[in-house]
Parts: sequence; C-alpha cells; structure tokens
Amino acid sequence: MKIIIVGASGTMGKYLTGAFEKEHQIIKVSKTGGDIQADITSAASIENMFRQVGSFDALICTAGPTYVGPWGKVTPAEFSKGLEGKLMGQVNLVLIGQHYINPGGVFTLITGALTHEPQRNFANASAANGAVESFVRAAAIELKNGVRINAISPTVIEDSPHYFPYFPGEMPTTMKALEFGFRKSLFGAGTGQVIKL
Repeated sequence: MKIIIVGASGTMGKYLTGAFEKEHQIIKVSKTGGDIQADITSAASIENMFRQVGSFDALICTAGPTYVGPWGKVTPAEFSKGLEGKLMGQVNLVLIGQHYINPGGVFTLITGALTHEPQRNFANASAANGAVESFVRAAAIELKNGVRINAISPTVIEDSPHYFPYFPGEMPTTMKALEFGFRKSLFGAGTGQVIKL
C-alpha cells in the first residue's frame, strides 16, 4: 500500500513509520520535515501535498495541535486556533484527499480519550476530539468508491511521559497498542468507527 503519514516527525508518526515502512510505501509528511512539508491548518498546503503525492491507498493523521492550559486563561483566538489544527486540519485532509485516494482506500484520523474523559487544561482538545469523531461517523456514510474512514482514540501514550502528570490514574496506551489500532483501521473492514485504545 501507498500510505501517507501526516505528522510523521512526531512521537506517534515516527513509531508508525517504523512499523509500516518494512511492508508498505510510506510518504512522510510534516510541517518542517519528512518527504513533503505541509501545514494542515492551510487548505492550500494540503492541496499542494496531495498534488505531489498523487493517488494513494491510505492516509494516517497523527497531527493536530490544540491549546493546552488553564481554562481561565484560554482566549477565543487560541481556542479557534486549536480547532483549526486538530478539527479542520483533519477534516480538510479528507475533504481534499477524497479526490486523490484510490477506490477502497482508507483515512485514519486521531482523536483521544479526552473526548469522554476530560482532564484539566485540555478543554480545547476535548472539543476538537468530539467533533472529529462525529465527522468520522458522518463522512463514513457518504464517502464513495468503497473508501473507508476511522479514528483512533488513545489515552496518553507511553512515549510521552511529560504528559503523564496531566492524566492522573490513566494507564498509558502502549506504542504497540497504538500500532495495532491503526492496523485495525487500515487493514480491517470497519468504517465510521472510533477505535478506542
């Protein structure tokens, strides 16, 4: 398969690249590195990325910046910026990417446990996650040519220990569990699913 990994320079993206590149053709995309540079907050940048890649079989997104900080200090502009990153960035990957993906292809987006189990300092991420999950369910019934779409919903991941203090009592999602969640989306038959890890 020809798989695009958006967010390839991040913790999850690097791991997934290593897990899949032995078996598949991987196109690494990130804001400042990788095979192709793209900013998912810009529809024009996303369109340019797809023009460079051409047709593809699967897209994985692990990118989605949001505001992290106390609720009392977040501004409307910062909240909107987070929605532009994690929500609209991923939505636009699908809206634009549907014109380039091969029949039977699959989009796999990233959300997180904050959708249903909010923590302090993460209201922006909780809002974006919930919207992405609703989008995945809705897009699944309208995508054409057998194209599927799913979302992966981990809790804090084991390779990001600097976030552990924000998630008291949460069992971290292992990198292997993360990989197999993406494998389920890519190689299974499901669509419109939120795969909780």
